[in-house]
Amino acid sequence: MVSDEHRVEQAPPQGKRTVHCADALAWLEAQGVLAGCSLITSMPDVSEFPSFTLAEWKDWFVRTASLVLSRCPDDGVTIFFQTDIKKDGTWVDKGYLIQKAAEQLGHSLLWHKVVCRAPPGGVTFGRPAYSHMLCFSRGLRADLSKSTADVLPQAGEVTWTRGMGVQACLVACRYVLDNTPTRTIVDPFCGHGTVLAVANDLGLDAVGVELSRKRARKARALRMPLGDSAPGSEPDSEPDREP
Repeated sequence: MVSDEHRVEQAPPQGKRTVHCADALAWLEAQGVLAGCSLITSMPDVSEFPSFTLAEWKDWFVRTASLVLSRCPDDGVTIFFQTDIKKDGTWVDKGYLIQKAAEQLGHSLLWHKVVCRAPPGGVTFGRPAYSHMLCFSRGLRADLSKSTADVLPQAGEVTWTRGMGVQACLVACRYVLDNTPTRTIVDPFCGHGTVLAVANDLGLDAVGVELSRKRARKARALRMPLGDSAPGSEPDSEPDREP
């Protein structure tokens, strides 16, 4: 018999992963409600739509957020990681745009965290010094006894310039693991797959969708710890998505 002091905790088994090389909107529209799943994602910035006016992109963003939210079952959550932008001297609050979509669909905001992109007190230009992380659900409500920090001092290591950091991914995936019965994470804009890799490392299954074949290949291969997939290991000549 092994004593408690010598017992070694077993790591959770790695979850399964599927990455579809497809258009996220077409893929989502072809799905019904994703039973047993929660969604974690970052949606594309206006910079990826050079033919859109700002108003057209805002309309696209709200409609896409609605589509993502509509695929979440009542016992799951949808978590968005987004960074605001400054455009033509005005501030575009992506958290507000997502909240509009959520209210229209009857999804409640369970929590809103601020993730620091730069040390507090400094001045940044062009992009704010923080990102939003917002969690919504139609059927679940927040358990205050399981509350976690509202401000994350850093997002953690990123696998591409504007990807979601590892620490932010861990917070999101652990919330799903500890507060929902869902055991599959879906990221319809998965990029290099950091959300998928973190979910798998925690024992959750993961499904990603990525339009770029190059990024889809990386998303299938990325593992935790990041190792060779760390920033700078392979340049990505395709335009990066802004969260």
